[in-house]
Amino acid sequence: MGIPPLVDPAPDLTTEERARYARHILLPDIGIDGQRRLKAARVLVVGAGGLGSPALLYLAAAGVGTIGIVDADTVDASNLQRQIVHGTPDVGRLKTESAAEAVARANPLVRVVRHDLRLDSGNALEVIGGYDVVLDGADNFPTRYLVNDACALLGRPHVWGSIYRFDGQVSVWFRGHGPCYRCVFPEPPPPDAVPSCATGGVLGVLCAAVGSVQVSETIKLIVGQGDPLVGRLLVHDALRQSWDTLRVRRNPDCPLCGDAPTITSLVDYEAFCGMPAADLPAAGSGERVDGGQGSGRGFGEISAGELADLLARRDRGEESFELVDVRDEGERAVVSIPGARAIHLEEFRSGAALAALPDGIPVVLHCKTGARSAEAAGLLARSGRTGVRNLRGGVLAWVKDVDPSLPVY
Repeated sequence: MGIPPLVDPAPDLTTEERARYARHILLPDIGIDGQRRLKAARVLVVGAGGLGSPALLYLAAAGVGTIGIVDADTVDASNLQRQIVHGTPDVGRLKTESAAEAVARANPLVRVVRHDLRLDSGNALEVIGGYDVVLDGADNFPTRYLVNDACALLGRPHVWGSIYRFDGQVSVWFRGHGPCYRCVFPEPPPPDAVPSCATGGVLGVLCAAVGSVQVSETIKLIVGQGDPLVGRLLVHDALRQSWDTLRVRRNPDCPLCGDAPTITSLVDYEAFCGMPAADLPAAGSGERVDGGQGSGRGFGEISAGELADLLARRDRGEESFELVDVRDEGERAVVSIPGARAIHLEEFRSGAALAALPDGIPVVLHCKTGARSAEAAGLLARSGRTGVRNLRGGVLAWVKDVDPSLPVY
């Protein structure tokens, strides 16, 4: 399906630009006119992470005139396996700062705009409204639905990508031309039903495969050439090395772009996605949830420092309790708390964990951040077990407060 170019051409290219973009100019479907459109274009990249990294570099190399970067995170060592826009010296820096410098090195002729913030319902329309197209590299469902809705309300194309382990997906959501993200994914999955890359892992180079397709689609939209992935979902399996295309259609009952839309403004996307543990105390807050008191969860919480003291007393024979790790095997291989017993969250959901844990002994559960283990603790407490506690902040809190020599992921 042909879509008109998103932007008008910029003034004529300079001699330096003609030399830099010569291989584009030689392409009949881009040429001088298309390169001038790229120069005039404003592209917002949501997330300077796995997908955003290759996308930023290729958008810069292509000569996109203005590139916006939205990210509030800092660079972590675990990012470097796939987030190629950052390097070892950038650990601890804002991702927008590191990414902006990498873009400037790739092409000093482009303009970079940093948005050192987390997109939310209060700022998304203003931020996205300053751009012609959004390339979405978000790694969570609330942001995906937020970006989709904001783009649809503003009439902006939304070039979406998603990766997990060895699989990737790409599409272009464009209200008025085809379906939006809600048409195909009307409801978010239950919290924790789809593990994130931080818990499930991802093949680093998969980011390049999917991110480069996103840039291809963005360029096609800007110059008005080719057949964009509007109404199509591209699915990549890196293990099979296959690319499959699925036809997707606008849903006439979609609350955003259907025949009788009911969504006319942005909503609370964390609430919409049912994000867990919103009411749990923050790590390090000092607040305790005593079993059955106040929260009604039936289990308590313990800090990393308190757990370290308990483990020391257990080693001296002064304390008896079970420390249970509910994470995946791969996560435990990266970092574990000494003395923890592995019982996966799914065993708590199925009830198998109940038989595996001896009666009459207190249990402390943990995961990476405390969310999954809180679910396991709740299930255990509802079965009638007492003396159940959850490690507040999970392994990340243990590394931060007890043993900083351990890796994080």
